[in-house]
Amino acid sequence: MSKQAQQPLSRLILTGFMGAGKSTVGAILARDLGWRFIDLDHMIEASCQRTVAEIFRDHGEATFRERERQAVQQLSSEERIVLALGGGTIEDEFTRSLLIDSPGNCLVFLEAELPDLLARCALEGKIRPLLGAPEAFEARHNRRLPHYRAAHLTVMTTGLAPRGVADRVLEQANIQWLIAVREAGTPGK
Repeated sequence: MSKQAQQPLSRLILTGFMGAGKSTVGAILARDLGWRFIDLDHMIEASCQRTVAEIFRDHGEATFRERERQAVQQLSSEERIVLALGGGTIEDEFTRSLLIDSPGNCLVFLEAELPDLLARCALEGKIRPLLGAPEAFEARHNRRLPHYRAAHLTVMTTGLAPRGVADRVLEQANIQWLIAVREAGTPGK
């Protein structure tokens, strides 16, 4: 594909299962590009003044998914952002369509093998209920996999450090999109 046929990239969006490295790699990508990094879960927590776990516990998953949908819709007009999604964001059909079909979006699936995801989650030290039930962890992963694979790009993260994953994401995205990197010292939008 020639550079003339490429569309400009406005939003680099990372999806994948828990432990895939979305937030870590997203922060590296944003720094490399000079773009703003947004973690969707943190954005929702800030707007609700509650943790994701509290929203799930007190209001249920449907309410949380609605908040995700609203946040993704709100961010769909932002320029030069790197967005790390929650692991389940991609399950909502409306949200998935918005992420895949909006001009300027590049949705990247950070894929890893299940044992690696489990090991990374255990290392993070966060309380994740699914870690106590590996069969539920695997079932949820398998249910989401077809949705993740609908992304524009897939980057296998197994065996790579976060820096290597970020480099691979940029290398692959640069083939299909025009990526404007903010010059050092230039204020962001």
